[in-house]
Amino acid sequence: MRIAVSRPLAVVFGRFRGGEPVAVSRGTLLYVGSALAEKGAASLARRLLRHATRSAGKPPHTLRAEMLAAFSAAGLGAGNLVPPQGKKLHWHIDFLLDNPAAEIDRVLVIRSPRRLESAVAHLLAADPRTVPLAAGLGASDAPGETHLFRVPDDDAWWERLGEMVKNL
Repeated sequence: MRIAVSRPLAVVFGRFRGGEPVAVSRGTLLYVGSALAEKGAASLARRLLRHATRSAGKPPHTLRAEMLAAFSAAGLGAGNLVPPQGKKLHWHIDFLLDNPAAEIDRVLVIRSPRRLESAVAHLLAADPRTVPLAAGLGASDAPGETHLFRVPDDDAWWERLGEMVKNL
């Protein structure tokens, strides 16, 4: 998912680095995640909608309503897909996405029975135009990897990324 950060932030990503804040400058970030479950909270639609929801009654990400309609139309979930009230911050990315200065503005969905999260993260790490926000961030379940990158805000780069990911 692409995240636009509108102003500099100092984000504490839970217990990451002992709770020390990580500097997040204004710009564009890309988070790589996965959701392989067919149903329940770890299903693709529910996971993405959870990411697009903020805690403590804060307004959701603007893209959430569009995501909800698209997922329902594509048959990616049944019933009420909106996460329950009282979201708890759990994953590293939750701590960034809970801040109103960080807004999800695009999601690239890859439906595959294979776990591609590490392959995409390695592809990004090898790209000279991307920079890990902090080593190991966003990848607690993948030691040695990073899943949150500063990336170019350039439509041509995004189109190339989509093509490269198709070839994994």
